[in-house]
Amino acid sequence: MKVMILGKATAASESGELGSPEEFAAMNAFNEQLVEAGIVLAGDGLQPSSKGKRVSFDRDGRPTVLDGPFAETKEVVAGYGIWEVASIEEAVEWVKRSPLRDSEVEIRKILDASDFDPVLTEQIVAAEERGRQAQAGSPA
Repeated sequence: MKVMILGKATAASESGELGSPEEFAAMNAFNEQLVEAGIVLAGDGLQPSSKGKRVSFDRDGRPTVLDGPFAETKEVVAGYGIWEVASIEEAVEWVKRSPLRDSEVEIRKILDASDFDPVLTEQIVAAEERGRQAQAGSPA
């Protein structure tokens, strides 16, 4: 299963602080363990929310753009990872090994075909195949 690892922002990450060289080295070593285990599919840190934007939509679909920073730091994502694991419990065990301190990490399963009704799954698979063919320049 694929999961998304969401590292929540802290006052330090929102101030743009990247951590000490020792903290950076410890996180790099942890990330190397994840890569060696074949778990990591993607992942990166994010700039502080002060450099971001948030777009919200009303009931009629009209967008409103809000410039960062965003008030609730604990609701802001500071980094993410996409992992391939056997179970969410395996992801939890890996996160528990991380060198993070004074932080919070959220783990969420990424939706896949098994999460949908079988008829809808067939439609999703067909649409994805049409998309791959269109990207490759093949007729659908």
